[in-house]
Amino acid sequence: MKIILNIWRQKNSSSPGKMVRYELDKVNEHMSFLEMLDVLNEDLARKGEDPVAFEHDCREGICGCCGFMVNGIAHGPERSTTVCQLHMRHFRDGDELWLEPFRAKAFPVIKDLVVDRSAFDRVIAAGGYISINTGSAPEANSIPVERQRADRAMDAAACIGCGACVAACPNASASLFVSAKIAHLGLLPQGEPERDRRAVRMVLKMTEEGFGYCTNTGECEAICPKGVKIENIARMHRDFTRAVALYREASKAAGAH
Repeated sequence: MKIILNIWRQKNSSSPGKMVRYELDKVNEHMSFLEMLDVLNEDLARKGEDPVAFEHDCREGICGCCGFMVNGIAHGPERSTTVCQLHMRHFRDGDELWLEPFRAKAFPVIKDLVVDRSAFDRVIAAGGYISINTGSAPEANSIPVERQRADRAMDAAACIGCGACVAACPNASASLFVSAKIAHLGLLPQGEPERDRRAVRMVLKMTEEGFGYCTNTGECEAICPKGVKIENIARMHRDFTRAVALYREASKAAGAH
């Protein structure tokens, strides 16, 4: 099958970018999207041209590295799918595709389709660690956890930090990502001691990194390849509000003494 690609090419973060058109005549429908780009890059290398830069690692939808816009949709048109799991059988012979990097102030372009998502790492680092002593591996049932809470924690922990939620949000908000990271620890007994502090630190760091505010458009949930739910954002706001209120009460009590 023949595929026409219009790809954003940008040498580095300080250089202007532009869309460049490429045509591939022998695309196998069983190829993954990234394998198709591998074929393009092999052709470019043979011609002595600079290959298209895109990020990848596991190519199994686990690592969260791969991620760019395909026809204006983060990870492409298939629901619950990372771009590395997207296959060419979902497109038709002669289709014209437009590939662009994720667009967000907090995700500066490094080169071509690669963006710097280290802001996510700094948000996670701001949350700190849990303080309980682990020692040797505990008995699995020594800390009983309500089934519903455990399920919600595991669903939130499915977040792979790919950044699609930020790219899809009209405000470039990272609320779905941050709320998932807060929830998967805060819902479990092991993460309870630092629950309030974690919520405050991560929310403030998210704002500091330049992410926008959530306005409940729901695009983040719709585009998330792992199905992380927007209900986590409401839980994050509750934790943040409660923590701030408790801090103010404690400050007043300390001032009274």
